[in-house]
Amino acid sequence: MHSSIQQGEVCVVLINTPMKNWLLVQQLIRLERGSIEWKARNGLNILRISLGLVFIWFGVLKFFHGISPAEEIAGRTILKLTFGTVKPTVSLPVLAVWECTIGLGLLFRRWLTLTLGLLYLQMAGTFLPLWFFPHETFSALFIPTLLGQYIIKNIVLLSGAIVLGATVRGGRLTASADTIWPLNLKLLNLRKQAPKSV
Repeated sequence: MHSSIQQGEVCVVLINTPMKNWLLVQQLIRLERGSIEWKARNGLNILRISLGLVFIWFGVLKFFHGISPAEEIAGRTILKLTFGTVKPTVSLPVLAVWECTIGLGLLFRRWLTLTLGLLYLQMAGTFLPLWFFPHETFSALFIPTLLGQYIIKNIVLLSGAIVLGATVRGGRLTASADTIWPLNLKLLNLRKQAPKSV
């Protein structure tokens, strides 16, 4: 294999490679490019809709006593946060409406700045049990219980919301066909320059 660097790109010439292998490589690269471009076009919408469905689903559960697995810890957290003034019978329906509002805002892409603001506040609240009830959320240092894992996974939801926040003013994902392969690999015109089989 002979390689040379030209203007920041790596140009690779494969010698004595059968034509059918070149065509296979070309097809695989084309498939990868198409896949990345599809993800760039649709990934943010998929993320937004997924987050919206999760918030609606989990929010609706909190309207019904004894159904949501997060009901008990959420009620106790708000009770402790408000110094015992807001009882779970009040806080849980409010939290349910809050989460459903976030979900609907994401799902229908309405008032995203406000929606994401509500989401960030709600996410901050979900992490409080790690501080308020460490004996229930950790079995040992850095070893979360099942409840602790349920809470910690919200880091992923928060990260997704931050990515969506970058799109509020028109930001979007892009895929550049010239730079999506490792090392900015620049393929030769396979039809014209690929060597013949030997």
